[in-house]
Amino acid sequence: MPFQRSCVQQNRLVTGLAGAFAVMTVMLAVGGLFVPPLFIPAVVFAAVTYFLYYQASGRLLNRIYNSVERQAAAGSRGREPGGRGGFGAGPREEWTPPREEQRQRARRQRVRQEGRRRQRNGSRRQQVHQSGPTPREASQVLGVAVDADESTVRRAYRERIKEVHPDADSGDEEEFKRVQKAYEVLTD
Repeated sequence: MPFQRSCVQQNRLVTGLAGAFAVMTVMLAVGGLFVPPLFIPAVVFAAVTYFLYYQASGRLLNRIYNSVERQAAAGSRGREPGGRGGFGAGPREEWTPPREEQRQRARRQRVRQEGRRRQRNGSRRQQVHQSGPTPREASQVLGVAVDADESTVRRAYRERIKEVHPDADSGDEEEFKRVQKAYEVLTD
């Protein structure tokens, strides 16, 4: 049933129409208790509601595709020498139902988005390294070795940032920015 739920979610307009017709059906049926001729439009609205829900749930689509599959299977039993059926026997080539095509399209889109995100993140890292200090310069700014582990770098960064913070007595805004860039370079 997950396919049917996803179809209902994807086809919101038809589902909304089915809901509106359902509400009108209930109202006409209740009104029909007092004015009997209102039962006639209530029955019509109930039929419309059913068909709209049948479409929105994906059952209509499944029924059509199953019918086409049966025709193709019947046609491939040998009416023609090539094993394919004649006119109206169903699809001539291999095909995938639209729901599978939608899944494949969504999968390709996710892969493209992931690639773009990785590319953007990679270019940002390159920009940081291009505009900022080299790792050797960054380690000198923080007063650590070039191959220092992350906890040592973090400790040195915190001590250095306290000294150069613009709100401190001996603070310097430019030095503060240099320390921040050095930390970014060493922690990437």
